[in-house]
Amino acid sequence: MKVRDIAKILEESIPLAWQESYDNAGLVVGNPESEVQTILIALDATEEVVDEAIEVGAQMVITHHPIIFRPIKRLAGENRQQRTIAKAIASGIALYAAHTNLDSAPAEGISHHLARLLGLQEEGLLEPSANEGVGLGIVGTLPCPTKPEEFLALIKERLGVEALRHSTIRVESIQRVAICSGAGGSLIEAAEKAGADLYLSAEFKYHDFVDADRMILADAGHFETEICAIDILFEILSKKISTFALRKSACTANPVRYMI
Repeated sequence: MKVRDIAKILEESIPLAWQESYDNAGLVVGNPESEVQTILIALDATEEVVDEAIEVGAQMVITHHPIIFRPIKRLAGENRQQRTIAKAIASGIALYAAHTNLDSAPAEGISHHLARLLGLQEEGLLEPSANEGVGLGIVGTLPCPTKPEEFLALIKERLGVEALRHSTIRVESIQRVAICSGAGGSLIEAAEKAGADLYLSAEFKYHDFVDADRMILADAGHFETEICAIDILFEILSKKISTFALRKSACTANPVRYMI
């Protein structure tokens, strides 16, 4: 199969039209006509991941985050991003990203996966797009009211969070929950309007916590809320190309470290 064939399979499930206007999903580096026998799936296209692809003989790396998000002016090996891109090109490895189109997917979307993981019954999208059923984030309910401390502990356990940041607890129980994987600070107001008792996302700012009133903000971390993208992408591809060599990256790691 060729790179373009793999891209087509992915885009049948998560079309590029679903990505946000600021995004850079799709084939970011590589020749669409190149042959592919092995694919490596990771969260980020880091230098270590490309080295892993070379080691296992993968011709294509599929990630959630695109390695080029903002325009770059040169490829002179000045930083990790430039070295990674140059190494991928020199090794004939294509780099493909399924980013906000995967976030927004109605079935495979990351927030939907997190909702299932936490036992929520989904009720709607946090920020619907122009495409029916597509949008960022979800709103759902728990089967019964739950003590805030218990639900926060559940988030920590199910998402494998080392250190869970949260705002002051000012509610007696949690039943309605909003979720947006990754950096979801821009959707705090939407979560409030949806009547959420708790909003789970990542990368909240200090004053987001200060201003939190009738809703708990739970910041589980960008990596922790999106690492499941590897499993989601693996499942999408394995259903369509069961005889193909698919590998999950063994070196994908959280770039944020905690001293506990």
